[in-house]
Amino acid sequence: MTATKKNTIAGAQGSSERPLRADARRNVDTVVQSARKVFAESGVDAPMREIATEAGVGVGTIYRHFPQRADLIAAVFRHEVDACAAAAAQLLGQYAPGEALDRWMQRYVDFIVAKRGLASSLYSGAAAYEGLPTYFDKHLEPALQALIDAAAASKEIRADVSPNELLRAVANLCRPAGDDDPAQARLLVALLVDGLRYRGTK
Repeated sequence: MTATKKNTIAGAQGSSERPLRADARRNVDTVVQSARKVFAESGVDAPMREIATEAGVGVGTIYRHFPQRADLIAAVFRHEVDACAAAAAQLLGQYAPGEALDRWMQRYVDFIVAKRGLASSLYSGAAAYEGLPTYFDKHLEPALQALIDAAAASKEIRADVSPNELLRAVANLCRPAGDDDPAQARLLVALLVDGLRYRGTK
């Protein structure tokens, strides 16, 4: 089982220590994936029945694992964080460090643009969202740090930058972009990465 699926399931279990059965684990993952798709297309207020239909399960199955809509939204957010974090190691295994960093930063733009659809809910004060900022930092900062370290070690970028600085910079650059056309944000982030190459000593 992947780390992404494990974290998604952990979010669904909440405080319960009883492990989910295999079929229940599959249902949880399918529901979260389906909710991600429906939220992107119809917004976070989409009817649960629409998500159930997409997932091929009954509405009762969703509420069994996610009693409140906020629980499902939080699970989708964690799933997206996990996928973005996992992409760092995958890219490092496929590309030179500098290119891996560049590609991951563009992947992070996708995450930010997708998260914007959840933003109004995430900052609503619901208890289910309280741990999400910590979850975000705990998973994405180490993933980006690995990319920075690899690119700096290969002397492709400057080394005096922190993952927190880059994550916040990209989030700020994405703010003016329209949800349906992140092209401007992509361009700005590409320029940001080019700027990191200043003082590279390769």
